[in-house]
Amino acid sequence: MSGNGGLRIGIFVFDGAEELDVVGPFEVFAEWASHSQLRPSVSTFSWDGSGVRLAKGLRILPAHGADDVGPLHMLVYPGGLGARPLLAQARHLEWLRMIRKQTPIMASVCTGALPFAAAGLLAGRPATTHHGHYDELTDLDPSILVDTEARYVDDGDVVTSAGVSSGIDMALHLVERLETVAVARAVRSEIQHPVS
Repeated sequence: MSGNGGLRIGIFVFDGAEELDVVGPFEVFAEWASHSQLRPSVSTFSWDGSGVRLAKGLRILPAHGADDVGPLHMLVYPGGLGARPLLAQARHLEWLRMIRKQTPIMASVCTGALPFAAAGLLAGRPATTHHGHYDELTDLDPSILVDTEARYVDDGDVVTSAGVSSGIDMALHLVERLETVAVARAVRSEIQHPVS
């Protein structure tokens, strides 16, 4: 990640992550950097720093591994079929709980909310996920207040978004929240994303 002293955003990538869950927020946050006084930097990282193959075949070589990504201001966790095996990995869920303690904003896209739920990060909180997985979210933690209408749910330090393209809306919302409406509009205009 950049050592420029600005906001540090890390997008966790893994085999089977959904492409747009990863590159949608990446595009928003990378564009944000060219409009911002906050000097945000965004980078991808995988568990061990190795390259990953996303759900539809796109291959990504991340900049870091989980051990050397360093402290983050925001973690973005995508969904996709590859998130399912992670639900049963105790070491991974413990890592999520540890990251949560030191990261001001934890954000999930689509079924990225499922590992958050399995790690206990959504207990008693409002959240959303892909519309086909509401039941799975509540099966993991019945205390979650599932919002079936929202494109994203901002609960302060934890932000969840619904299916795939909603990750772009969530990222634009976070730009507005962390900086200004004007900067978020400039980013939206540059990437030509319609108002949802």
